[in-house]
Amino acid sequence: MAFSLSFLGAAGTVTGSRYLVEAGGRRLLVDCGLYQGLKHLRLRNWEPFPVAPDSIDAVLLTHAHIDHSGYLPLLVRNGFRGRIHCTAPTQDLCAILLPDSGHLQEEQAEYANRGRFSKHSPALPLYTQADAERCLAQIVAVPFDADVDLGGGCIARFSRAGHILGAAFVTLAHAGRLLVFSGDLGRPRDPIMPAPARLQRADYLVLESTYGDRLHDGSDPAATIGEVVNRTVSRGGVIVVPVFAVGRAQELMYYLHRLKSAGTIPDVPVYLNSPMAVDAGRVFREHAAEHRLSAQECDAMFATVRVVNSADESRRLNRADGPKIILAASGMAEGGRVVHHLKAFAPDARNTILFTGFQAAATRGAAMIAGADSVKIHGEYVPVRAQVVAMSSLSAHADYAEIMQWISGIGQPPRQTFLTHGEPVAADALRHRIEESLHWRCRVAEYRDVCNLE
Repeated sequence: MAFSLSFLGAAGTVTGSRYLVEAGGRRLLVDCGLYQGLKHLRLRNWEPFPVAPDSIDAVLLTHAHIDHSGYLPLLVRNGFRGRIHCTAPTQDLCAILLPDSGHLQEEQAEYANRGRFSKHSPALPLYTQADAERCLAQIVAVPFDADVDLGGGCIARFSRAGHILGAAFVTLAHAGRLLVFSGDLGRPRDPIMPAPARLQRADYLVLESTYGDRLHDGSDPAATIGEVVNRTVSRGGVIVVPVFAVGRAQELMYYLHRLKSAGTIPDVPVYLNSPMAVDAGRVFREHAAEHRLSAQECDAMFATVRVVNSADESRRLNRADGPKIILAASGMAEGGRVVHHLKAFAPDARNTILFTGFQAAATRGAAMIAGADSVKIHGEYVPVRAQVVAMSSLSAHADYAEIMQWISGIGQPPRQTFLTHGEPVAADALRHRIEESLHWRCRVAEYRDVCNLE
């Protein structure tokens, strides 16, 4: 029977992760993410799925981030009836992230209709919170490093990838061959997440290349954060930090707790304006074996922040005087409460906007880091006079040296390595490095590529 791999997303971009495997008469989807960033990519979310959802037998989910999981509610609404396999922490995080994604899309559509700044009348959500909640019933948790029988002679195994809580790289075995999907790889010396497990064998490797052309800043993240806070507070400003609610929010809380405890930064209020990040914190406590923090450290870092619960409280932050630190989703400033904070604080030169994670092309975050003097929010242009700071030392993605270290552990070179989940320059730089250093067969995957693995 045919054994093939189709690239339905994350090809030429870092979003919309979707890979279709056909093997043993089974049709398996690895990741089911939303496209973000560039408009022509986001429009793919609205297109019919490339194969009929009801023809897919199972989904294998590497981790819970929306660019890997966020299309699941639509896939289920449009007919997918199979199981969605993932680790237990990923299942718990999806129960938070997916309904929030649906709620956010409903909220954005309602806001656009009320403000009449959408080109569509009426603006509609891609899917609803109810759609997302329905899809959760099909998610099944599987242990790390255990075989999952998918039928048709296909066996899957989830191994720790670091990156965020529950993240895995997935090995799919069929007819004696191993197809490995790296998912998003974490870093070997991350302060919270464990290092990725060793990759021992892959006949075919689908490898992320987000930072395929870059090395992370080797400076101490705590020192950089401390400098930003002290500099901004000294001029009476506000620090707004767009955060990913899972992973990055908790890491920033950890560093701010350390800095305050050491007296390195003043005791200014820190607001966690992301209900989703609060819920994710509970999942961290429940899965203590899957990260490096003790229960006491989790409690201490949450005690450092003031949780903002309601939208009214969030709006009041924009009117309150005095220095403060606001951690708010989303991490690329494309939605969520942080957008309202940017609207309020970006025009004031006393303030700082601190970006701590990868910013996909055409997102507000990418525009601000590139020096845009204004960004469009809710149909109007907002001036950016605040200082914009971008940190790479906090990234949850491996850089090219860390990726090379991970793949170099394989004894036998793969028959083929496919590079995905990277902007074109980053992916091609990693391809060149792998070919020159390891002499492997390596190619950058393109959208809708279909590869015969027999």
